Amino acid sequence: MEENKEITALLHLIDDPDEEVYGTVSDRIISFGKDIIPNLESLWENTSNEEIQERIELLIHRLHFRDLTDDFTEWAAQEGDLLEGAILVARYHYPDLDTTMIYQEIEKLRRNTWLELNNYLTPIEQINIVTSILYNYYKQKGVEFAYDNPDDYLINKTLESKKGNALSNGIIYIALCELLDLPVKAVNIPRQFILAYVDPQHDLLNPVGHPSEKINFFIDPLNGQMYSHQDVEAYFKRISVPPVPSYFRKLNNKRIIQYLLEELSKCFDNDRNRYKMDELLLLANLLET
Repeated sequence: MEENKEITALLHLIDDPDEEVYGTVSDRIISFGKDIIPNLESLWENTSNEEIQERIELLIHRLHFRDLTDDFTEWAAQEGDLLEGAILVARYHYPDLDTTMIYQEIEKLRRNTWLELNNYLTPIEQINIVTSILYNYYKQKGVEFAYDNPDDYLINKTLESKKGNALSNGIIYIALCELLDLPVKAVNIPRQFILAYVDPQHDLLNPVGHPSEKINFFIDPLNGQMYSHQDVEAYFKRISVPPVPSYFRKLNNKRIIQYLLEELSKCFDNDRNRYKMDELLLLANLLET
């Protein structure tokens, strides 16, 4: 943005020790929108004061976050696709993210899997192929949920490192199956992020049946392992929870991305980064259905 007298004056006041003055100055800077980011970056490069640099970094973050809030609101209103939602989450941590690599990697997965599929395969055979391509050929690995590495939750880093938790791997698995017209959805099993092969014929013929009856089998996105209904029943017994119908209902894209934001926020549950936790939960609240 071309500097005028007001912008020059505002940039000079970033180091004001009076918090009230700084609050007014920062709000006015934010009002200019992201076009002022190059000016802030130039100021950052030309100062050696770490405190001022931290203030500038926070201002740039606030500008990116304002844009991201608008993008999430629009995505939610349009019931956007799952991959796009995961990219928005990644942009919280990597605001200048180039999405080209993400789409290229997903397309590579889709093409290699599609070449192995045909109309005569059973659902189990179809999923065996998807799983074999993703976890054996492509070497995608699964890691347990942890809150010391935000990158495990972000689709760009999950694809780049070939390592993700059940949530980030699961989003890739669902996105891949959507491109291949395979009816794989996330379901609401408690304390797990688990996928299910949902029989579309059964859904059409028995729209009011118990949701579990529409599921052929379950898939663990950590490693692609398949589970039967008996396996899931045993899990419910182990955690002493009754398998009510709501646990077998499909999660929509908004709920999956909301869950991703909620889990990612736990990586910032400390005094230094509490504002990031609050911002991620604010984004999650935008997706309430």
